[in-house]
Amino acid sequence: MRASRTVLAVTLLGLALGGCGGTEIGPGGADQPAPAQIVDGWTSCAKDAPRAGDIIPNPSPPTANEPTIGRIDPAFTPVAAVTCGREIRPGRNGGHEQIATERRADEITPLLAALRLPNEQADGDTACTLDMVIPPWLALLDDRGRWLRPYLPTDSCGKPRPEVTAALAGPQWTTVDTRTIRQVETATAEAAGCAQQWTDMVWVETRNGRPGPPGAAVSGPLRLCVYEVPTSIQGGEKPPGDFVYGGPLPTERQAGVLRALSNRRAVVDCDTPASRFAVLRPLDGAGPDRYVELDGCRRFLVAPATGGAQLGQGDEALAALLGPV
Repeated sequence: MRASRTVLAVTLLGLALGGCGGTEIGPGGADQPAPAQIVDGWTSCAKDAPRAGDIIPNPSPPTANEPTIGRIDPAFTPVAAVTCGREIRPGRNGGHEQIATERRADEITPLLAALRLPNEQADGDTACTLDMVIPPWLALLDDRGRWLRPYLPTDSCGKPRPEVTAALAGPQWTTVDTRTIRQVETATAEAAGCAQQWTDMVWVETRNGRPGPPGAAVSGPLRLCVYEVPTSIQGGEKPPGDFVYGGPLPTERQAGVLRALSNRRAVVDCDTPASRFAVLRPLDGAGPDRYVELDGCRRFLVAPATGGAQLGQGDEALAALLGPV
């Protein structure tokens, strides 16, 4: 799988990067979920839901650290709602960073009404879309500081009912806390027009496919992005590299690079993983991506978008042409 720049748009409904989903139910069945587990002493998202929004949820049972999601017990009177999640935002010094967020709403009457609705029954005549909807990590709090994870009623397609979606968008959510999790794109990668991480496709294709010989290299201005693979993951199934340097390939180097990528030398019998590799992409987006191992076996790969990867043999001279720009 070819890597690409990640663009994340996060909403209250968590359509792109949600927390642990609100669709799991207890032993009460699809129509009558069991009561949600009530937990004493809400503290914060950082303590009570530190990984909310970190991974896409699956239908497996909650972990030991996650309270059971279910219906709202009549003995529990919610007075506030909290959502925990993660978002991508521009960094203070350029690039982008991932942050964890905690938001709170105190006017939740419409939300509670929506959460108490039944599931809609599946209808064989209803056309369901294939888009994935990932609910937010949602908790309800009572006036004693206790909290629970409410079940989100679903429509006939198994997605949150529109009333729930509208209710989640309705309250005036107040941001209680944000904290930086990690840098997802540095300012230097952004300025170079390169993704922060990329997969070494030479290694992937030669381990899992049978690339053919290279054809004539197509001319055109190229962008150079160079990545370094950490020693601990070199030789893995899909080793990702971290951005080192890049930018538009200087014109005086391009002719030499294209000649080198058109050679017919036999590919060496080698299985040494590269510690650094280059990615060459057309500036106008028209044409194949090209990958070059800058050490190790020094092979190169031409990867058209339509498939049919082509493998060739590079050398030190090609690697030198792909130095810092």
